[in-house]
Parts: sequence; structure tokens; C-alpha cells
Amino acid sequence: MRTIAEINEKISHQRAVVLTVEELKARVAEVGITQVAKEVDVITTGTFEPMESSGAIINLGQTDPPIKIRRCWIDGVPAYAGFGAVDLYLGASCTVDTMDGEEVREHGGGHVMENLIAGKPVQIRALGQVTDCYPRASFETTITRDTINQFYLFNPRNLYQNFIVGVNGGDRPLFTYLGPLQPSLGNAVYSNPGAISPLLNDPDLQLVGIGTRIFLGGGIGYVAWEGTQHFPLQKRLPNHTPIGPAATVALIGDAKQMNPQWVRGCYFKSYGPSLMLGVGVPLPVLNEEVVKYCAVQDKDLVAPIVDFSIPRRVRPTFGLVSYAQLKSGRITIDGKNVRVAPLASILFSRAIATELKSWIGAGNFTLTEPVAQIPMDRSFLPQDRWTDF
Repeated sequence: MRTIAEINEKISHQRAVVLTVEELKARVAEVGITQVAKEVDVITTGTFEPMESSGAIINLGQTDPPIKIRRCWIDGVPAYAGFGAVDLYLGASCTVDTMDGEEVREHGGGHVMENLIAGKPVQIRALGQVTDCYPRASFETTITRDTINQFYLFNPRNLYQNFIVGVNGGDRPLFTYLGPLQPSLGNAVYSNPGAISPLLNDPDLQLVGIGTRIFLGGGIGYVAWEGTQHFPLQKRLPNHTPIGPAATVALIGDAKQMNPQWVRGCYFKSYGPSLMLGVGVPLPVLNEEVVKYCAVQDKDLVAPIVDFSIPRRVRPTFGLVSYAQLKSGRITIDGKNVRVAPLASILFSRAIATELKSWIGAGNFTLTEPVAQIPMDRSFLPQDRWTDF
């Protein structure tokens, strides 16, 4: 048994033994769980994948005379201005508004965040509600990350513990949040990196909780809350890993300290913009059970194959497939050999786990005790009572 305080003491003296989760799995295969639990202090995980339920809080600082912003565009992308006078929220998947009201879907909030993080200037156009204390009606200016007060990511839903495999059993191409899906089972797409993914190595969220310090976009971030659509009651295998979308977390971190290598705006053809985001989570080796769960292999993890050609909330599936099969590049669906590709970058996911390992090994990143556990009893509530208008 170890404590986080004991591990941090070793980190501060650069004596902690840190392995990436892939190194850990290989070591377990060599010497077993018990021996590895004695040797290793921290395991690092990582993922680099689309996370469109992300966004940035921005405080511009006041103008003179002051303004109460009620409509705002940053490089043409609408930012929500329903907070304080010059507080804004920029959503990753929000699209550019042109002057004639049409959308420009190829450029969105994720691209603006990437540019700000890279230190590039972006244009602000704001309209205000004139009051006695806020007499200014409008302004335009250029900002950078260094000319605004606060700029931090606050992401309502990141790090899906597991997700789906998308296919198209219909007769026309479909353009989805997983990218293009070709008709007649022409291809398959999955988004989770599998056995190196953070939450699949902590299936019961015994280690990751509110206040957990993480690698976020190349800087330091924290788990802020459970994520939206958090569904820990998903059916699970005997190894406790879920068979489909399950737990999620909300993340927060100072974007001024981030690196555009790990925060990139992206665009899905005929669907819209999103954000490619790098997240790394350290898992403290407190006992043997931690190592047992982190030893899980791609062959022991599954995801459902979902047919997007059926336009319903609950779509039919073609059963479950292992991540080992997915990573082979080919899967079999109804006797048909189907090519498959990931949205997550396996290469960059590994790089994030390695970079976080180097931070910890150098004594520059210590672990935090969660201040509260993520709830594991949340059900998923659909909207079944509605009317069209």
C-alpha cells in the first residue's frame, strides 16, 4: 500500500518510478502484477482525440467607457455573452457567422482557441446593452492571449470512458461526428484509443476524481466535475470495463499555459468544426488492484458497432468488437470484411503519456488527492416527451 503523499515525496526527490501504461502492461507480462505493484509508483495514460464538448472562458477586460457585452464574435465565431459585462464563453463546435447570416462550417471555435493558444491575434466585434453604468454600445479590437485577463478551457464533457464504432448500412454516404461513413458498410470509424485511454485503466474511477491534476492541452489542468452525459451504469464486462459510452469528466485548465500542438481546431466534412485535444492522466499505484486494472489489453476491451443509417437515438448495432480487432485495421460485419480507422491518434496519445511521464520523472508534476469521488450511480435520461415546432 502507498499513499499519494508518499508518492509525491518520491517525485519531489526525482526517485519515483514512472511507467507509461503501455510500458506497465509489458512489464506485467514479464514479472506479474504483484512484482510490478512493488516496483512502480505512477502510471501515465493519454489520449488525443476529438472532444467537441469543449470551450473557453475569456475575460477581455473593460473598455473606456465601459461596455456590457450582449453579442460578440471572435474571428466571426459567436461567443456567448450572458455572463458578466466582458465575460465570454467560446464553444469549440460553434461556427462562423457571416454578415448575411450564413454559416461557414469549416472554421469554428476550436480553431479560434488554437490560434489564441499559439499567440496569434484574433478579431473581436462586440455589441453592448447601453445602461447608466455601461454607456458604450459597441467596439472592435484585436486580442491575443497576452492582452486578456483570463483565458482557460472549461470543457463540459471530455474523456469518454468508452465509445462506439460507427458504420453505415444505408445506400448513401453519411457525414457524422465520426467523419464520413460510406454506404453498404464501406468503412468503420472508432474514436477511443483503447487500452491506453485514461478512464479504461481506472474503470471504477477509484483514482480519478474531482480535483485530480492532469495534463490538459500541454499544460496543467484538473478534473472539475462529472462530465455531461456521464453514464457509469453502462453494462460492463467482468473486468469492469464498459461495453459502450460510459463515464465522462469535465475538465478545466489555464489555456495561456497550453501548447497548440495539443489543442487543434478541426473540421468534419459536412458536419462541422470540433477540437482535437490532448489529455494525459496519471494513475498512482496505491495497491495491486491499480496494476490489475491497468494491465487490461485491447483484446479485453469492446465497443458496439452502431449503424448510423437509422436516424434514431437508439440505433441498431452489429454486436461488439474488441479494440484488438479494431486496431488490426479490418473487422468482419455480417460476413463482410470492412476497413476501419481511428479518429484518435494512437501516436499522439502515446506521446502525451510519455511527456507526462517526463514531467513527473523530473519532479515538475505532482499528484493530487481527489476532493470528492465522481458519482458512479448516474442513469441516462433521454428526452422522450417533446413536440416539433
